[in-house]
Amino acid sequence: MALAKIKKGDHVIVLTGRDKGKQGEVIEVRPSENRAIVRGVNVVRRHQKQTAKDEGGIISKSAPIHMSNLALEDPSDGKPTRVGVKTLKDGTRVRYAKRSGEEIPERT
Repeated sequence: MALAKIKKGDHVIVLTGRDKGKQGEVIEVRPSENRAIVRGVNVVRRHQKQTAKDEGGIISKSAPIHMSNLALEDPSDGKPTRVGVKTLKDGTRVRYAKRSGEEIPERT
């Protein structure tokens, strides 16, 4: 089983596009589309019809952004880093920041 490079709960930095340089937390990952939704990034305004529980009108929400435009935030210095996967002596696989070599903590 392949270990995902970017997961829900990770802190990422946008590399290109309208929101270049912005940081946020991944709230949803769509592996089949190779996209992720990041809180506060790629915010679009949409017209929404009124429903029984939601009010209608123009709402702002985060739209999916392509994974290639995201980089994980290095746990040590907060700069963009690539992600590597290494196997520990006990056989567990962990993600690590290639920039600093530091392990990326699992977020739930």
